[in-house]
Amino acid sequence: MVEVPEHDDPGEPERPGALARAKGRATAVATPLLEKAEEGSAKVSGRFSSPLHDEWVAAVLGIALGVAFTVCFLTGLVDYLAQHPPHWFHLPVAPVNLYRVTEGVHILTGIATIPLLLAKLWTVWPKLFAWPPIADIAQALERLSLIPLVGGSLFLLFTGVVNIDYWYGPMPFFFPTAHFWTAWMVVGALVVHIGAKTATARTALARGPHPDEEGDDEEAGAEGVAARPEPAGVAARLATPRPAGLGRRGFLATLFATAGLLVVVVAGETVAPLRKLALLAPRNPTVGPQSLPVNQTAVEAGVTTSAVDPSYRLEVSGNCRSPRSFTLDQLRALPQRSAGLPITCVEGWSAAAAWRGISLPALLALVGAPAGSPVEVVSLEDGSRLYSSSVVDSAHASHPDTLLALELNGAALDLDHGYPLRLIAPDRPGVLQTKWVHKVVVL
Repeated sequence: MVEVPEHDDPGEPERPGALARAKGRATAVATPLLEKAEEGSAKVSGRFSSPLHDEWVAAVLGIALGVAFTVCFLTGLVDYLAQHPPHWFHLPVAPVNLYRVTEGVHILTGIATIPLLLAKLWTVWPKLFAWPPIADIAQALERLSLIPLVGGSLFLLFTGVVNIDYWYGPMPFFFPTAHFWTAWMVVGALVVHIGAKTATARTALARGPHPDEEGDDEEAGAEGVAARPEPAGVAARLATPRPAGLGRRGFLATLFATAGLLVVVVAGETVAPLRKLALLAPRNPTVGPQSLPVNQTAVEAGVTTSAVDPSYRLEVSGNCRSPRSFTLDQLRALPQRSAGLPITCVEGWSAAAAWRGISLPALLALVGAPAGSPVEVVSLEDGSRLYSSSVVDSAHASHPDTLLALELNGAALDLDHGYPLRLIAPDRPGVLQTKWVHKVVVL
């Protein structure tokens, strides 16, 4: 009787041996490639000799960016919802400067974030060349989160600067919507990144900066330096003499000072005491007709004829007992109310102004509208144009300082400011302070 070898299978006679040979060939091909890749990674990483490529610096910048992005996101959320309010969202009527503050904080936080983000990217740049590029699933997820986090952050900051500079050419999309949804994407990626890096950042912060210059050594003390655990490769790099330069603490101090300086030279757009220092501010909020800027002129809105037409009437209609229309003289004859209210542009500038006109709740009472009714205010602009009308919620429509203004800063409205009649109300974005009003529809 002939004995059949244990691994001989008439259907697959050489399979185990074939698999082993294939594996051996794959290993023979892959091993030198992997060795070359690791050697190349080490060579590239060795070029980043600056002591500022440090986990402690990265951790400090990460915390600063986390705070800045959170503040920027929350204030931006208020900004977007105020411009495009869903039925459940309404800004309060008071304090009257609330929207002015949130919008200003949003813009200034975004400006301050620019140098912080660039410095953070430069600090962690060598990590991209670490070997192995992906050690486990957690690191793979963390690296994947960098794509929306870094890409989205750069998109937000670039388009934000372009927006406040009124340079819409590079944006073939509707800026508020793109900005809003990208911000949600970035925040989601930020949460993943924080979860992946919390332990590393905590360790780096507890350890403090590695001593790389005499000043740091003196601060740390001989005992503290000796007690610090050094990651692989760090001790060797620290032993290599380096030219004197900016230390880690000096680098961070310079960086935060730069961010603060950027804020100062832009903040004058909305912070009056800093107006003379606003060297980089795109707008001076005191320059324009009647000492107030104009974002859209009457020519651009196409109302230069209709706004000065002698047959102009304000029509008040909708859910009211006595719909009627008013000539300009009849509007001037109605009881007038004055209010000091800021106008806040979504591009970042704001300014306080003195307004005088008809109180909206008084006008609504005159036509018999139910108390607390919201209204739609309609401009003479073409109805297909963005923001050619706006809805005033019941809280704002009931507030006596919500005006259909006839005057600005003691004089009749300039045509570019909405002559003959414009809406001005507390705590509303400038794009919703409708100009060239000719209809009020009670809803």
